[in-house]
Amino acid sequence: MAELTFRPEIEVLSAADGVRRRHWSDADKLRIVEESFVGHRQASATARRHGISRSLLTTWRRRFRRGELVAMRTPMFTPVAVAAAPPSSAVEAARTASPEDRLEIVLGNGRRLVVPADVDPQALARLLLVIDGR
Repeated sequence: MAELTFRPEIEVLSAADGVRRRHWSDADKLRIVEESFVGHRQASATARRHGISRSLLTTWRRRFRRGELVAMRTPMFTPVAVAAAPPSSAVEAARTASPEDRLEIVLGNGRRLVVPADVDPQALARLLLVIDGR
């Protein structure tokens, strides 16, 4: 008599068979995020170019805006020209800033700080230390 036992075929899957998950360094994430901000509607194209999903790039961009995605960058300096002292009337005009005058400071981590033009420099320095987190 023929043996009538059921023997299903079993296929064993292992993690080595699939594509491994990639790990991106903060510097790579930052480079990709900055590239996605260039031009109009570049996020989807940037995600395709680097082989990542649009939602992952959106997550990285959100972290960048919050200041959570930072990497070691070279310091950036703004050129400053030192001129001879202006006439005393110009100095007095500069000191009398109206209450509506504001300074906008954009930090390296993407955060913006808007302060009155007559802010105390020591208070501003302490505030920048807290906000920039360095």
